[in-house]
Amino acid sequence: MELIQNTPDLSAYLAADEAIDHDHPVVRETAARLAEGVADSYAYARSAYEFVRDTIPHSQDSGDPRVTWRASDVLTRRTGICHAKAHALAALLRAEDIPTALCYQRLTYDDGGGHVVHGLVAVRFNGAWHRQDPRGNKPGVDAQFSLAGERLAFVPDPRADETDCPELYAGPHPAVLSALKAAPDRPSLSRALPTAL
Repeated sequence: MELIQNTPDLSAYLAADEAIDHDHPVVRETAARLAEGVADSYAYARSAYEFVRDTIPHSQDSGDPRVTWRASDVLTRRTGICHAKAHALAALLRAEDIPTALCYQRLTYDDGGGHVVHGLVAVRFNGAWHRQDPRGNKPGVDAQFSLAGERLAFVPDPRADETDCPELYAGPHPAVLSALKAAPDRPSLSRALPTAL
């Protein structure tokens, strides 16, 4: 699949916004700590990815009812669904001048009851975009940071009407961000997230 920048200007994928608030002190401090002792930007990107994947539990997996959506809140409260974790990773990467996009998949809910939009990121290295999924591993999910072929949490099944969305967004998709901001808790959010983009 060819990934398509929704915004032609690459600098947009380095910008801060209300969700990817990499100018926030919590994000800056976390990025500085992760950057200590790493050899290069690739090693930093892997470190940031593994930090978000492994130290911030996916709220559905952990049973945490809190909803986070702003990167600084995800890092402070240590919880979030896939979209929130993608915002946190994007902020940490952009804080170190690594162009990062938000991207999406349309997947079936775990219980098979309909579809939901799943969030992940793409990083730009060596003139190309590479998708990464920091949602967090669990039995049956083994996502890894990779520039040599995707190692995502999920591979869409076309027979189940699941799809990869090729667009790379500089900021969160408005439908996703609206659902995150309005939800009082994670169960409500599960019902409010878009089923397609």
